[in-house]
Amino acid sequence: MKFSNDLPLMRGLRRAELPTDEPLILASGSPRRAQLLSAAGYEFAVIPAGDEAECGMCSRETAPQLVARYAFRKAADVAKKIRLDAMGDLAPRGLVVAADTVASCVGQILGKPRDREHAESILRLLSGRFHDVYTGICIWSVAQNRCTVDVVRTELEMQPLSDEMLESYLESMLWEGKAGAFGYQDGNDWLSVRDRGSETNVVGLPMERFSEMLEQFDQIAETVHSD
Repeated sequence: MKFSNDLPLMRGLRRAELPTDEPLILASGSPRRAQLLSAAGYEFAVIPAGDEAECGMCSRETAPQLVARYAFRKAADVAKKIRLDAMGDLAPRGLVVAADTVASCVGQILGKPRDREHAESILRLLSGRFHDVYTGICIWSVAQNRCTVDVVRTELEMQPLSDEMLESYLESMLWEGKAGAFGYQDGNDWLSVRDRGSETNVVGLPMERFSEMLEQFDQIAETVHSD
């Protein structure tokens, strides 16, 4: 199934007013995050963070701590690019939104699969189990040099996957580039969100919390130190 604005999770997304007059910048090359922002009516540019923003994991780091740190690092990386590009010109401007998403099951943090074999091992772990999806989100005002970070959790249930179901999904290649080796937006009837959790969070950008953070930015953002 193609990811389109016809999906229920893409409808009725709330658009909040931006807290500054800076242009909105998505610090991600993810088409799913871009489509969510577009569906909510935001105008934005895309400046992906460098791969180095997602390197390194502390041995005792939890999934929420990991995604919060990566979201911050992605936003910081793009904020730095904006500052460097503006050198000698007007003051740098940009309201950067960065996010990072992982799945977590039985104490294991599950990011994007390296290859088909890795995707299969992840899906076999999740099969028939409850698991959590965490997204860290960071909003960073380059002009104000202030940012705020938060983490959203959504609990999912995956029905037991037969060998035939698993093989069909692996053959589709829809697992590529997706945390937990699945795409909630791919129309899989073997996945369900529990307790009215955020579907957009599972896709990679919790739009409900994003709107709240924009509205509360003046109160919750803190000053950060430039490199």
